[in-house]
Amino acid sequence: MNVSPRETRIAVLENGQLMEVRFERGERVVGNIYKGIVQNVLPGMDAAFVNIGLERNAFLYVGDILPEFTDTDEPPPTLRRSDLRKRNISELLKVGQEILVQVVKAPRGTKGARVTTRITLPGRYVVLMPEASHLGVSRKIEDRAERDRLRQIGQKLHPPGFGLILRTESEGKTEKEIRQDIEYLTQLWSQIREQIGQVQAPALVHRDASLLYRVIRDVFSSEVDRFWIDDPEEYEKVHEVLKVVAPSLRSRVILYDKPTPMFEHFGIEKEMERLMRRKVWLKSGGYLTIDETEAFTAIDVNTGKFTGKTSLAETILKTNLEAVEEICRQLRLRDIGGIIVIDFIDMARKSDHRQVLQALQRTLKRDRARFRIGRISSLGLVELTRKRTGESVTEGLTRPCPVCHGRGRIPSPDTVSLWIERELAQRVLKDHAQAYLVEAHPSVVECLVGEDGVNIEMLEHSLECALFTRARPDLGIEEYRITPGTLEQFKQKYLPYRQLQVVECRVVPSAADEESKVGWTEDGYLILWEDQPPTQPHSKVMLNEVRRSFAFAEPVGAGKLKKSEVV
Repeated sequence: MNVSPRETRIAVLENGQLMEVRFERGERVVGNIYKGIVQNVLPGMDAAFVNIGLERNAFLYVGDILPEFTDTDEPPPTLRRSDLRKRNISELLKVGQEILVQVVKAPRGTKGARVTTRITLPGRYVVLMPEASHLGVSRKIEDRAERDRLRQIGQKLHPPGFGLILRTESEGKTEKEIRQDIEYLTQLWSQIREQIGQVQAPALVHRDASLLYRVIRDVFSSEVDRFWIDDPEEYEKVHEVLKVVAPSLRSRVILYDKPTPMFEHFGIEKEMERLMRRKVWLKSGGYLTIDETEAFTAIDVNTGKFTGKTSLAETILKTNLEAVEEICRQLRLRDIGGIIVIDFIDMARKSDHRQVLQALQRTLKRDRARFRIGRISSLGLVELTRKRTGESVTEGLTRPCPVCHGRGRIPSPDTVSLWIERELAQRVLKDHAQAYLVEAHPSVVECLVGEDGVNIEMLEHSLECALFTRARPDLGIEEYRITPGTLEQFKQKYLPYRQLQVVECRVVPSAADEESKVGWTEDGYLILWEDQPPTQPHSKVMLNEVRRSFAFAEPVGAGKLKKSEVV
């Protein structure tokens, strides 16, 4: 587990080979519980706006004010969603009222977070719902005998004053394992209740452990030999969680404190770079091509440089069998879900068909995601489905190429900005320079600077050096230049701006949010807005606050300048 201010990455290695990658960027608010204050009640929208301490007020719909059960057999009639919608929100909430809410949808663009008063605490095998009473079993568990067994366990362990849902993962688990999960969640709720009484609204009372907790819940088991973490704070957090849910595994958690970055030490960085490539080479010289589309993912198997030694049939079979291992690895590594079509090299012998299909079924059993496999068609195609958990790793790290209109993919600006951060960390250790100039594509510079300059200032603080960023539209998304120098030298050359100076800039949609706008001067200096941006694409603005990589500004006057006067 590699932790940085803007990104957390988790890699799973089996026999020294990278098999899974998960990452999370930015501050996650979904799942967090807040003590908020009702700011406004809007009967015409059947909703209220709640101040939970974020930049924008959260949206609370009338149907989300009381618990709703979506993962149970049959919700109680009095709590049906249709009944909840019919109530008058003015009778439920008043302006200034304090209320406990949980974020179910993150803020996006100009919209605030969406929240609910239906608090849920998901565990490894159960979901605990404070101040409810319902007992349910996930609908995804179809075996009637297993459902009855789990319901009996739930009735026995059901804590008073709580609703309880036995999740799909509880299938086949013992009463002891389920009890342990319930005890952890009830203890967590007790801690949250204490926090509620100690803080003044608006305030965060519980931060969802998100990616870290999901890994502990879903991945970290007795089969894992070691869990390396390079951040002392997260290391302590893991120990606190394991103290309750799995004390026997605490000795397997190790703090990584060597000077070489952990992902480089274990050879993970190079493997992650290959994730964005369409072609995957096999050891024999054959290769796969992986094309992700909206409808399905197509994987093609080719012999490539592999010519074999005995016969063509044996060469084809060996290539297909080797491809099976790599395909199953890539499905896990890239977290590809939905419909997947594999085009194996045509095999003439039925026995070879069976051998390849059996190998595919055997290898996929190591995958935690659910899957279904069809037969090999007469054309050598195999259809299978794999449970989709969200966007794939490739989709998360890249974006559609604007040149070929999405036929290919390129690294996303956020991904490249994190590359720059990691390279800067290495350069600082080697160069010991006072300052660095980073030149990159405008969208990458914007991600590197971050909203209101938060990212670049955090980076300067952690690296203990000055950073100057400048946009260079002639560079490709994945291209950038890092130049070391002295602080005084860079100030004179790259910071010719002062407070209250009027400059000309080009106003364009933000790379992070198309509904927002940023400005760029002719030399690639980033302009952010104190309040509202200019309405014209080419404008004069006054700099109110000047920083090394950006400035806060406001529009000056009105009217459109000639294109020849600005860039």
